[in-house]
Amino acid sequence: MSAVWLWQTKLPPVDTREALRYAGVKESTPEMNELLQECIQLCQNILTPRVCYRFYPVTREDGLDLGFAKTDSMALKRNLAGCEEIVLFAATIGLEMDRLIARYAHLSPSKSVMLQAIGAERIESLCDAFENELIRQGHELGTRFSPGYGDLPLDLQRDIFAALDCPRQIGVSLNDSLLMSPSKSVSAIIGLNGETSERCVHNCALCTLPNCLYRR
Repeated sequence: MSAVWLWQTKLPPVDTREALRYAGVKESTPEMNELLQECIQLCQNILTPRVCYRFYPVTREDGLDLGFAKTDSMALKRNLAGCEEIVLFAATIGLEMDRLIARYAHLSPSKSVMLQAIGAERIESLCDAFENELIRQGHELGTRFSPGYGDLPLDLQRDIFAALDCPRQIGVSLNDSLLMSPSKSVSAIIGLNGETSERCVHNCALCTLPNCLYRR
C-alpha cells in the first residue's frame, strides 16, 4: 500500500473571469473589477495551498473496490472505465481564507461575497495545478470525481479522511454533517491511464446540484 504524499505549490494569478463567474456576475463593470482587485489584494499573502494524496489499485470483482473503500456507484464505475489505479487526494487553501470571509461578512458583505468567489477560484486552481503535476509525472488522467457527484454517496468522505489522515496531513477536518473545514477544500478521486482519460477541470455534467451558481 502506498504512503500518503504531500504536495505544495505557488498558485498562479487569480483568473478574474472565473472569480467573477463564481460571484454570479453576469456582466463586469469598472466598479465590480475594482472590488475584485481589492479583494485579491486582501487575500494575497494568507493562502496556504496544500495537497495530500495516495495511489490505490482498482478492482471490480465485488462492486468497485477502490483500495480504501468499496462502492456500487455506477457513475464512478463509468468514470473509472479501464482504470487499474486511482489517485485519491484532498486539497485546501487553508483556514485564513475562511477567517477573512467571516470578518468581512460584518464589515462589508459585498467584499465577503467576492472573497467567497475568489476562494472558490483558488481551490479550483490548486486542484488544476495538482493535476498538471500528475501529468508531469507521466500519468494520463480521467476527470476528478468527488463524493456527492452523481450517485457517489457523500458519506464516502469518512473513508477518504481516514485513508489520507487529512487533519494531520493538511489540517482539514470533517464535521458530523460531512462538511469540510476549512471550507475551501476539496477531496476527489482521479482515475489513471483509463479508457477515457482526458482533462476536464469542471465536472458540472456529473454534479447533482443543477441550480448551483458555479455551473457553467
